[in-house]
Amino acid sequence: MSNHTFRIVLDCPDQVGIVTRVGEVITNNGGWITEAAHHSDEDSNWFFSRIEVKADSLPFGAKELKSKLESLRDELSLNLEVLDTAQPKRVVLMASKGSHCLSDLLDRWKSGDLECDIPCVISNHDDMRSLVEWYGIPFFHVPIKADNKQAGFDEVERLIMEHEADCVVLARYMQIIPETLCQKLKHKVINIHHSFLPSFIGAKPYHQAARRGVKLIGATCHYVTEELDEGPIIDQDVTHVSHRETIEDLVRRGKDVEKTVLARGLRAHLEDRVLVHGNKTIVFN
Repeated sequence: MSNHTFRIVLDCPDQVGIVTRVGEVITNNGGWITEAAHHSDEDSNWFFSRIEVKADSLPFGAKELKSKLESLRDELSLNLEVLDTAQPKRVVLMASKGSHCLSDLLDRWKSGDLECDIPCVISNHDDMRSLVEWYGIPFFHVPIKADNKQAGFDEVERLIMEHEADCVVLARYMQIIPETLCQKLKHKVINIHHSFLPSFIGAKPYHQAARRGVKLIGATCHYVTEELDEGPIIDQDVTHVSHRETIEDLVRRGKDVEKTVLARGLRAHLEDRVLVHGNKTIVFN
């Protein structure tokens, strides 16, 4: 059986009959729904949905399916996307000197665990070149100089646009992305923060955690916004620690959580399971 599907992702003001009206458009054209998830947010009175349909069950492609669903736009005040899984998302990875998140994502991509294209890796250091090129992926070293950061980020932006990135992943990229680039790539830049946000924002969170004697450390995968470490959260996880563990122990333990959370968050994004509403997310498992 073919795994080729069309994904319908929508949100609108909550009201009676949304699922029925959308379902009718699909089933009246012979569409076979393989997965459907819905959520009603009572606080905002807003409805969210993600539906997968077998592509070969419909007599037309994704564009025409979207056109037919758009007939409901005015009636339901619909925000709508229809995505074709035959077109993998293009993911540009960015990293600095730390290799654990980058190597984990590259390995998951190579093994087919992450379904995407990786057109290039961008780094502000040259340390990861041999690792990246071993995977057969172009590597671009773009220094970010303290006295002229904008020149470096202009080149980063050029590379991202040139490689037609659908998504950018900061796999421990230790530079703050400029506000203008955050705005251009809204909800398309994914970061891993080595802390369970909103605790311990900014640099050296494990040092902050050790000073507080915490019993849990964690990691947070979130979309990057203009405000540092304040973007909509996609995924989080924690691990238990004790007073016996040194800062080095916390860093080592934290790395395992970081790479797992980042991979999980990226997969959710690639599978169009993340809907952003204000500064929070609905993530359909």
